[in-house]
Amino acid sequence: MKYVHGYDQRENIRLQDQASTLVDLLHSDTLFPAESKVLEAGCGVGSQTVTLARNSPNAHITSIDISEASIVEAKKRVESEGFSNVTFQQGDIFDLSFETESFDHVFVCFLLEHLPNPIEALSVLKRFIKPGGTITVIEGDHGSTYFYPDSEAAHKAIQCQVELQRRGGGNANIGRELYPLLNAVGFSSIHVSPRMVYVDSSKPQLVEGFTKKTFTAMIEGVRAAAIEAGIIDQLTFDKGIKDLYRAAEYDGVFCYTFFKAIATKTISRRTSG
Repeated sequence: MKYVHGYDQRENIRLQDQASTLVDLLHSDTLFPAESKVLEAGCGVGSQTVTLARNSPNAHITSIDISEASIVEAKKRVESEGFSNVTFQQGDIFDLSFETESFDHVFVCFLLEHLPNPIEALSVLKRFIKPGGTITVIEGDHGSTYFYPDSEAAHKAIQCQVELQRRGGGNANIGRELYPLLNAVGFSSIHVSPRMVYVDSSKPQLVEGFTKKTFTAMIEGVRAAAIEAGIIDQLTFDKGIKDLYRAAEYDGVFCYTFFKAIATKTISRRTSG
């Protein structure tokens, strides 16, 4: 798995901006019962972990990530917020040591987009869910992006990030695939809800927090890699970034859709005789 955005401090800040800006949109209904055991797979630097801990203070959360450096950052963040209901472990989701069916719920956010084998990942995670337990998956979809004023160069700049992620084995448009992915793995009661971020100048916090500091900053971050890979020329990319910032001005509009899926691991029925 290759994390196309990198692990530097600038990316850490971008993830924090994204999480704080989108907390109500994505997590108003992310709640787990008291005493339930929750596995957060791919916690990164803890941007979502803080919200999980806050929304479900009496649940027991185990957060894992493949990056040791990310685990260190996540632990610092959660401790600085004063939460004590999270345990961190470094680990690869394809090689976890937990017992089968040891969690009531699994939470996955912005992980599947980076994996070349999302069905295998979901199958592995399903094994750790108790019968009747749930999985929550949140992913974005770069193909859902549109803005005013429109710009061909901006679309090309966005496509650079999509293409780099594809070459690394990921899928930046995976949000639209959550239902078929979960269905293919055998989950039931699958409910997918699109969560659109709509931004205009009447929403200054979203203009700064999402259009500029989350989305445009993410695209801007792949500039060197995209040009080096020959996906785009420097002038077109720079114009695209300029036009994305243009959508954040007083008469600009920006839209992006996340997809949130909640599904259940069916309780198997055994027949006697």
